[in-house]
Amino acid sequence: MDSLLCDELLQQILQRLPSSSDVNSASLVCKRWLSLRRSYTTSLSLRLPLPANGSSLSSLLSHYPGLSTLTLISDAPNSDHLLADRALVSVSSVCRNLSHLRFLVGPVTASALQHLSSSCKSLLFLKIVAYRSVDFWWLAGFPALRELSVRFLDYSEDGSSSDPSFDCPGDPGLGLESVCLTGIGSGNVGIDWIWRNCKKITKLQLCSCGGIGNPLSDSSFLSMLSGIREIELITCRSITRNLLFLVAEHCRSLDSLVLYDGGDKEALLQVIRRCRSLRKIDLRLPLDFDDDGLVAIAHSCSGLRSLCLRSCGLVSGGSLRSLARDLTSGTLEELVLVNCDAVERDPGLLTLLGQRFKGLRKLDLSYNEALLDGEVGSMLASCRNLTEIRLGGCKGLTDSTISSIVNNCRALQIVDIDHCHKVTAEGVGLLLQIPTLKQIVVEQRKIPPHVNPNSRILQQPGASSCGQSPIWSPTDSVPECQRRGNRRHATPILWTDR
Repeated sequence: MDSLLCDELLQQILQRLPSSSDVNSASLVCKRWLSLRRSYTTSLSLRLPLPANGSSLSSLLSHYPGLSTLTLISDAPNSDHLLADRALVSVSSVCRNLSHLRFLVGPVTASALQHLSSSCKSLLFLKIVAYRSVDFWWLAGFPALRELSVRFLDYSEDGSSSDPSFDCPGDPGLGLESVCLTGIGSGNVGIDWIWRNCKKITKLQLCSCGGIGNPLSDSSFLSMLSGIREIELITCRSITRNLLFLVAEHCRSLDSLVLYDGGDKEALLQVIRRCRSLRKIDLRLPLDFDDDGLVAIAHSCSGLRSLCLRSCGLVSGGSLRSLARDLTSGTLEELVLVNCDAVERDPGLLTLLGQRFKGLRKLDLSYNEALLDGEVGSMLASCRNLTEIRLGGCKGLTDSTISSIVNNCRALQIVDIDHCHKVTAEGVGLLLQIPTLKQIVVEQRKIPPHVNPNSRILQQPGASSCGQSPIWSPTDSVPECQRRGNRRHATPILWTDR
């Protein structure tokens, strides 16, 4: 029977199998089926053992000619750069059609990246690990690159043949739009190449950074900053204050501000008051952010679409009520109030927020441990267009809240009830009544007993160490014969980054 099917027809059959487990099982039938399965695989993730063998890696990747997305990680990403360079050269020699590469095997040098640029001309996304001494002149070889993410290691000599004085003549023509840099130190002078030559950056993310290479007043950095529309500062305490003042002065077209762990009240107020085009504000543990900040948001950010306040302990219920009254009704689409004392201490606050923000699509009230069913239910009665609700860690909620979700949120796609200790398996079962539901985040012990024992209980990479819960799809409880005849159960499971 197998010989009667040509490769093209058999490949079409394998591609139509309903689940990844079925595909994996089919690929074990024979070498031909395995080869065909590999031939149409476009995305692959591998964990490499140490020491990484470049020839073995090349041999393996040669079986996947259609790869466009590749992720390589290592058991020891801080290993010697020589091992990482050999692995990267192997990738570049075999996978010439890559558009997305996450290479986390170890720190790579500029010479290895130059080799990659000569092979992967269509690369759109690149994520790497590098020493702080690396230079970035090799970016000139990636004209199609749109997103770059680099995590720096604290080591001064990487053995790369770099040229820090090299600049692109005239208009470099580089299309780099998004840059994420983790661990920049004050001595990262090589990073200056990006500020001088990449003129189209609109999104800048800095994580655990103690500098930007040169002083913040550097003209090339300020010139780049003027085009930024999205900025994220994650745990950059030593530079956040001065950088926020520069953002307020130069980023008049700023759309999104994300500030985690640090900041300065006056600098943050300056950004809010001057950057009136802000559509998203996401704050976590901002220093001294209080009611004055919410007043500034209400007066200055009339087009705000997303407001995320995480562990903002100085914000009162009164200021949130004023925000609800002053902010243009119907514009807010996402509201996040995580670990917010005002939510627990101000009865009726959620009711008012629900009445004022009826157009909400996403709601996150996670880790408000004293939150009660009545408060959530009264808000959901007004917010009937929600597609995502996150209530993880709300220990006081019961199945009554689940009933409110089922009765009011008929368009819901994602719900997180992880560590809601009073929600039972029966409550989780009620969520199956929502026809649009795609994903539930819940403890495994609460999965209803009628779920097929072979159902796909998905768990994120590293979940066992981080304590994350399985992600369970409601399609798992529906027999295959019913699922084929019911289109609403055919939606694939989505993954979330938590």
